[in-house]
Amino acid sequence: MPWRVIQWASGSMGRTALRRIIDHPDLQLVGLHVYDPAKVGRDAGEIARRAPTGVRATDDIESILALDADVVIHTPRLSLPYERQNTDVARLLASGKNVISTAGFHYPQAHGEDWCAPLRAACMQGGSTLAGLGLNPGFIGERLALTMSGLCAQLESITTSEVVDASYMPSPAFVFDTMGFGADPARTDVTGGPLAGLYTALYRETLAFVAAALGTRLETVTPEHRLTLAPEDLRIAAGTIRRGRVAATRWCWHGRFADGRRMTHAILWTADPKLHGEAQEAHWKIDIRGRPNVHVSFSIDDPDPSAPVSRAAADATVAVALRAIADVCRAPPGFFAYWPSAAFRAGLAP
Repeated sequence: MPWRVIQWASGSMGRTALRRIIDHPDLQLVGLHVYDPAKVGRDAGEIARRAPTGVRATDDIESILALDADVVIHTPRLSLPYERQNTDVARLLASGKNVISTAGFHYPQAHGEDWCAPLRAACMQGGSTLAGLGLNPGFIGERLALTMSGLCAQLESITTSEVVDASYMPSPAFVFDTMGFGADPARTDVTGGPLAGLYTALYRETLAFVAAALGTRLETVTPEHRLTLAPEDLRIAAGTIRRGRVAATRWCWHGRFADGRRMTHAILWTADPKLHGEAQEAHWKIDIRGRPNVHVSFSIDDPDPSAPVSRAAADATVAVALRAIADVCRAPPGFFAYWPSAAFRAGLAP
């Protein structure tokens, strides 16, 4: 029998997930939750540019809760504050539905017991499991960097960095609101306001997970963010960034672990990679200092050279989430994460 799946949200990432669910022979789409009133009542196949499915989009959470489903693929846009989505997710879990989210929940324990308790209680009530899975966060630091650390006899630090070219992203709400582009630095401190708090909460989970996997704990997180302003008006897919406004944000967090080891996690979002004075060929870089040092650089791209640049990352993110459906559905109630394979450990005790 196929796994019965509800798709939650139908933005750029949600539509990608919707197509992959509809096309997958082992998955059956049974529900679609949308935020856009214009999509309510439309067939999911129409929204995904597929044949009709018989599943109609709804913005009514009660009708979603009433559905018989194994799992919800939760792909909403990040919103302020970070924990705003927790109430809906807790209701889904309490109704007996497993939830795989690309919008957080990678390591809820990073926020303390008060933050975790309602989600854990919902899992226990519904006999369900919550997983946060994706590309970054979710894969780069938590799985790939940790696996590479297993090459080290001694480990000092891990640095993970990402470069995202936002010039092709079509959504003004995402580029100008969520990413902070176009902000006037004289009026808005993007690196110190609510947006910074949102990303610190999200990526703190990566730092805390890596610490736990290494057999220690995260003690402090120190931000070091930087802005690049547009030297002239820049026209990108989402609109125009005026001269002197924010055209790139480099978000960077330095984590210090209880055992003295360190991790730095950095993300450069830019409207034009040429603004940074060097070729940005790799999407991700992993630098591990220890004995030996380990360096990894890699990129992903779409097999269709005419496809939007962002499509490969969306496909990869959704692939990670859908690959996990069987594992999450079979897991015991509570929080789920893939523990890295043979990461570095200072001691040999379990």
